Amino acid sequence: MDRWLLRMARWARNPPSPGRVRLVLIVVAICLAVVLLEQVFGFPEELVPAKTRWR
Repeated sequence: MDRWLLRMARWARNPPSPGRVRLVLIVVAICLAVVLLEQVFGFPEELVPAKTRWR
C-alpha cells in the first residue's frame, strides 16, 4: 500500500508527458476494441486448438 502511495505522490509531483498519456490511452482503447470485437463476433474457430488424444 505504501508503495502505491509513493508512486502516486511521485506522479503528482512529476506527471507523465502528454505523449505518454496519449500512448497509454491508445493501447487501452485498442485492447477494449479487441475485447468488444471478440464479444460481438465470437472467437474464431480456426484459432481454437484441436482436441487430440495423446497415446
